[in-house]
Amino acid sequence: MKRNIKLLLLVLLLAFASCSFTSKTFNDPSKDKLLIQLISYVLEQGHYSPKDINDSFSQQVFDDYLEQLDPFKRYFYASDIKEFESFKNELDDQIKAYDISFFNLTHERLIQRIKESEEIYKEVLQQPFDFNEREEFSTDYKNLPYVKSKKEMKERWRKQLKFSTIANFDDLVVQEESDTNTNEVKRSRAELEAEARNETLKSLNELYSFIDERERKDWFAVYVNAIVEEFDPHTFYFAPEDKDRFDVAMSGNFEGIGARLQKKMDAIIVNEIISGGPAWRQNELEVGDQILKVKQEDEKNPVNIVGMRLDDAIKFIKGPKGTKVTLTLKKVDGTIADITITRDIVEIEETYAKSSIVEKEGKTFGVINLPKFYVDFEDYKKRNAASDIKLEIERLKEQGMEGLVLDLRNNGGGSLQTVVDMGGLFIKNGPIVQVKTAGEPKEVLNDDDRSIVWDGPLVILVNELSASASEILAAAMQDYKRAIVIGSKQTYGKGTVQNVLDLNRMVRNNSNGDMGALKFTTQKFYRINGGSTQLEGVKSDVIVPDRYSYIDIGEKDQENPLAWDRIDPVDYKTWENYFDYDLTIAKSKERMANNEQLKLIDENAKWVRKIRDRESYSLNYEDYKAALKQNEEEAKRFDKLAEYKTNLTFRSLPYELKIMEKDTVLKQKRERWHQSLTQDVYIEEALNVLNDLKMTYGIKSKVATTVKE
Repeated sequence: MKRNIKLLLLVLLLAFASCSFTSKTFNDPSKDKLLIQLISYVLEQGHYSPKDINDSFSQQVFDDYLEQLDPFKRYFYASDIKEFESFKNELDDQIKAYDISFFNLTHERLIQRIKESEEIYKEVLQQPFDFNEREEFSTDYKNLPYVKSKKEMKERWRKQLKFSTIANFDDLVVQEESDTNTNEVKRSRAELEAEARNETLKSLNELYSFIDERERKDWFAVYVNAIVEEFDPHTFYFAPEDKDRFDVAMSGNFEGIGARLQKKMDAIIVNEIISGGPAWRQNELEVGDQILKVKQEDEKNPVNIVGMRLDDAIKFIKGPKGTKVTLTLKKVDGTIADITITRDIVEIEETYAKSSIVEKEGKTFGVINLPKFYVDFEDYKKRNAASDIKLEIERLKEQGMEGLVLDLRNNGGGSLQTVVDMGGLFIKNGPIVQVKTAGEPKEVLNDDDRSIVWDGPLVILVNELSASASEILAAAMQDYKRAIVIGSKQTYGKGTVQNVLDLNRMVRNNSNGDMGALKFTTQKFYRINGGSTQLEGVKSDVIVPDRYSYIDIGEKDQENPLAWDRIDPVDYKTWENYFDYDLTIAKSKERMANNEQLKLIDENAKWVRKIRDRESYSLNYEDYKAALKQNEEEAKRFDKLAEYKTNLTFRSLPYELKIMEKDTVLKQKRERWHQSLTQDVYIEEALNVLNDLKMTYGIKSKVATTVKE
């Protein structure tokens, strides 16, 4: 099984990196033109469903690109759009000719308009807002026309800034009214309004500081993505820094000091110390410290990073395992200090699987939460989701686990190989998923390892944000009748496979620097019963409402998704060890139908949708306050949601308790997780289902059914 997947990936990479792609020479001296050339060729040759680059495609790129540049329509004028529209049907020809004149025009104009807008917002915020005036502000930006004059632009900004400021003003009014210090002189409404405006000004200054840091290459990446995202929602260009972040997100680790940083004006500030990392172990770097200078161990002079772009500063601070970096800090107390940290591999704990033990009615059950199907693309044998889940199951079994809940809620997927390996932990052997490449026969990815790590009762929790690899696992276990799936009406609906291609591999004698990478759709996957999860997702055996029930967040709600279809099923045998799969589902549905907490969650989800759909707001303070009060009154009936608590107690495994003796941060994180589990109605029902299954669990007397639907 592993060999099949590795061969498949290798064939694809070789095809992309050598044979078919490198038969064409890519050596344009202009990096931007070269990037367009590379990406156009890759998508034409390698995308699962390549698009015709025609006038219709051009129009879509035009509209989507401008929407990304100016979503609130507070930069460009109607005259700008009219000038741009001469390119609306020409972008397809420009793409084919590697012509970037449209980008050059829009980029230059955008920078000009941003500078103008900076002057506008500062001028507007010098004048007080009249919150007694009755006027409305609309957030229906899509249908908002572009302004025709500077006077109209200033008025648009005035309303948007007044909308931002009225929220700050209300916060200050509430704070003033709740102040119990009667000796302190109360501020007037005029003073509060002035402070509220100043808060808005500070926020915008920080935003524009971030915008000013964006370089031409950052804006060009926006243009490139406006092109590639027309192919499907999951095709995406990674600029070099974005590719690094993607690798960290997928592997859950990186080499560095183990600190999260943020930029405030010109300062690089330590925002978080990552538990277990080098900085955490050294125990000198603190949250709130400002990093002034960075010195490498083989250099005499440090580099001053004050005022530097955050991404550029991080490049100096990160580095290979075992190397040393010296940071000059302005400490929280104002003192200046140098500290030296030896870089190491930093594991981001939140990425990885975590488990807990819980007892219910004298039985011991395990809960495993898996945030994503992580993997190190450079070395699969390193830590990955499948090997971690196997290890957690073994640890839970040592604690006498009699049933397992695998929580895949909000798990957006990840590595295809890990999900196939993970499926094999729960069945003897057999197919897990079918994969189809355009114009080629389907491939069936099998679990060929006849060992079973967990053969007991299994429940899988999903929601609308469970996607891709999560859907593969849930679908396979559902088709085998190996697990009961509890959750949303359907999962996200992403039935496609992407590969990430390092574009530097395609360029000979590259003098243009790092070209980044392209993630693009190369395959579709199908359930073993032949159905696709694309758009339709996986339908839960037991449907329960949640906060996303009425919000459009699935694949079907994205732009340019690939279509749903089906292929022939494969032969597989359903699981032999349940007497009452269907009866257990029926009992769970009956419990859910009578659960008052879930009824309230459903009402709350409808209310959230109503609030989200609102597009008009009063800028009169009394009306604004009245609307807030009405929302607060409506929200009170949902207070019981936070008060819900089960009588369950969750605890960490022995190996983790030992770590917590030294790692107080991990201890706090686990305590918060366990607290949330005690208030989780979905976990509660999953344990009820496990209990039902355990009561009648056994080997079927008849031979397992062979299925070919």
